[in-house]
Amino acid sequence: MDWNRYLNKEIECSCGRKHRCDIKNVAIGVAAIASLTAYIKEKGYQHVAVVVDKNTEKAAGETVYGVLEKGGIFFDKIRLEAAEIIPDEITLGNLIADIAAETDLIIAVGSGTINDSCRFISHKMKIDYFIVGTAPSMDGYASDVTPMLIHNLKTTYEKMGHAKAILGDVDVLSKAPMCMITAGVGDVFGKYICLTEWKLSHLITGEYYCEFVDGIMQDALKALETSIDGIPSRNKKAMGAIMEGLVLAGVGMSYVGNSRPASGSEHHLAHYWEMMFLQSGQEDPLHGTKVGVGTVIALLLYQYAKKILASGKAFPQPSFDEKIWIKSIKKAYGISAPGVLSLEENVHKNSDVAVAKRLAVLQQHREDFIKLADALPTPEKIIAAMKKIQAPYLPKEIGVTPELLKNSIVYAKELRNRYGILQLLFDMGELENAADCVCKQIEQYR
Repeated sequence: MDWNRYLNKEIECSCGRKHRCDIKNVAIGVAAIASLTAYIKEKGYQHVAVVVDKNTEKAAGETVYGVLEKGGIFFDKIRLEAAEIIPDEITLGNLIADIAAETDLIIAVGSGTINDSCRFISHKMKIDYFIVGTAPSMDGYASDVTPMLIHNLKTTYEKMGHAKAILGDVDVLSKAPMCMITAGVGDVFGKYICLTEWKLSHLITGEYYCEFVDGIMQDALKALETSIDGIPSRNKKAMGAIMEGLVLAGVGMSYVGNSRPASGSEHHLAHYWEMMFLQSGQEDPLHGTKVGVGTVIALLLYQYAKKILASGKAFPQPSFDEKIWIKSIKKAYGISAPGVLSLEENVHKNSDVAVAKRLAVLQQHREDFIKLADALPTPEKIIAAMKKIQAPYLPKEIGVTPELLKNSIVYAKELRNRYGILQLLFDMGELENAADCVCKQIEQYR
């Protein structure tokens, strides 16, 4: 891929904005890690910190050490020792404590959590960072958006800066645990939902939308679709193509300055499940794995909403009971409830006035919604693809109980002020009914 088309230049767009993504180097291919020395010497970095965990050290960290030693580059090794690395205050605190004051470059060796944590630290400490990917497992490599778990609430930080270099060595990527490779597939499949919701929100709320960025995200989807047959055999060409698609998706997010092109209701469901798993001490599946399952659920919700809107059924008068809602949120979110309550207090997305305004616009766009829903793949198509690569596609496969599934459909939208299928169904007074319906439907899949 010619990354010069996308990086380190200003793009005048028909959407009225200027897009830019400043990532100096992207190397995806055979022996990509060998490029490290040249990149470091080009910028004149003097004191490097290499961040790994016990798994990523074996996967690529030792290779990184060897390349740096051979190149005569001084570096500190920082190994995160927790059994499960969580992108929270503890991980950030450990990094701040271990990174030397004179450090001028962080090399993150890993994927989701290590990349996000090092990006956060890079931004806060004003230190450049590189990412050496160890798995094609998520779309955040090129993003400037950082999801963290802060005060027990999944929180997305925007405009956090980019890695100065992204390295994806296909020899490393092809040896990643298969669950991490299929997680990357799940993360990309989520783009079907979030791109639809971006268009939908543009219609209903007037939210900014960019056709050019949408096209970039569609290219990321195509990169996956053309490579999926090579996943079971760990084909290196397929691994490289998937990694390119994931990086391209991150570039799209960077152009917009937030995660809207890459995160919708499927991500809200995944984030809610993650928070509940962590609260209960339950094992938390990989982010992309949850997103893949969330995509199947979201597709079923779109089918439900399409039937209601196609029937011509009148919308009910909004009647938001804040006291009952607050009680429900405290029960559904537990220790994470304060952040959710604070968001609603600030934006009033559920107020009768806000709901009535959106419903009035939705009434004018019933046919447009139906067209958007018809353009989505069927749940069966996504399930067939997930089966092909032996990836989870049912909630129960990742530890999501029927009760947790229903709660997530009803309450996950409260995590963000972002319009999508969950808010639409809430506005229509159909969210609880849709949750019951989808919980029954999903039990029929095998």
